[in-house]
Amino acid sequence: QVQLVQSGGGSVQAGGSLRVSCTVSGAAVSRACMGWFRQAPGKEREEVGRIDSWDNTNVDFSVKGRFTISRDSAKNGLHLEMNSLKPEDSAMYYCAASFAYYCTVGARVKFDYWGQGTQVTVSS
Repeated sequence: QVQLVQSGGGSVQAGGSLRVSCTVSGAAVSRACMGWFRQAPGKEREEVGRIDSWDNTNVDFSVKGRFTISRDSAKNGLHLEMNSLKPEDSAMYYCAASFAYYCTVGARVKFDYWGQGTQVTVSS
């Protein structure tokens, strides 16, 4: 049984940094398609970014230059480093994974597994 367990996040003032992590059990993250999503109250879920099977990453233009996604094969997980945080980054953040096939950053991916969510709050 595959499980994604998230940790990190929290509250910070604007301009600060946070990290959200996702630890996977039941499957190996190497070559997996993985991504980060977020959802703010009253808004639709949006993709923050993803990492493909060859460790290429892509992030949304709204976080480009501030957020970094990395795979941690040693800990079988995924990290989202968030710098220069803005109040509009406040949301529940979710990691997601697909282990069914290889993917590129531009591919359409159906993420089958999701973390439980981690709250990130940025105050002005």
